[in-house]
Amino acid sequence: MKDFLSSNIRIGIVKYLEEIGISDPTEIQAKTIPVLLKHSGDFVGRSATGTGKTFAFGIPLLSRIDSSAGKIQAVVLVPTRELCEQVGKELIALGNYIADLKIEAIYGGVPLKSQIQNLSNGVHVMVATPGRLMDLIQRKVVNLSTLNFMVFDEADEMLSMGFIEDIEAILNETPTNRQTALFSATLP
Repeated sequence: MKDFLSSNIRIGIVKYLEEIGISDPTEIQAKTIPVLLKHSGDFVGRSATGTGKTFAFGIPLLSRIDSSAGKIQAVVLVPTRELCEQVGKELIALGNYIADLKIEAIYGGVPLKSQIQNLSNGVHVMVATPGRLMDLIQRKVVNLSTLNFMVFDEADEMLSMGFIEDIEAILNETPTNRQTALFSATLP
């Protein structure tokens, strides 16, 4: 991929990228975006910190979301509250020009009631930490049976932080035909 216009990226995303002055993809973006726009199987992406991994998975993910459908279609799982806030903000900005697209960042340390209220208004993409997502699943606030895409950002970090049981429980709540993508700066 030479530039963002040369693929099937939603025009609203291209508009946002132009607005912030990004015209050329980074290496991870050039290699990842064309594959994830068309590919339905699982995927692993590895690239150093600061190389644009969030856009590498976020651009094709948001390009494939059906914002007219009132259901959760994608979850981006991250290990920490800080990363959840960061990825959530980046995806919300990236999807700014996609009509009716709803993205929520869900993490601990903030009142659960306000997050439940935000989710009750409908959401297409959820960025979440494993613990908070498990809490919402157990409370039957979140149903992942309609999920098409599961992204693990800093996948190896989540495992080293001891989230394996939560991750397995979350995956058990999702359809087996979903696409799973793992991204990391330090994945061996």
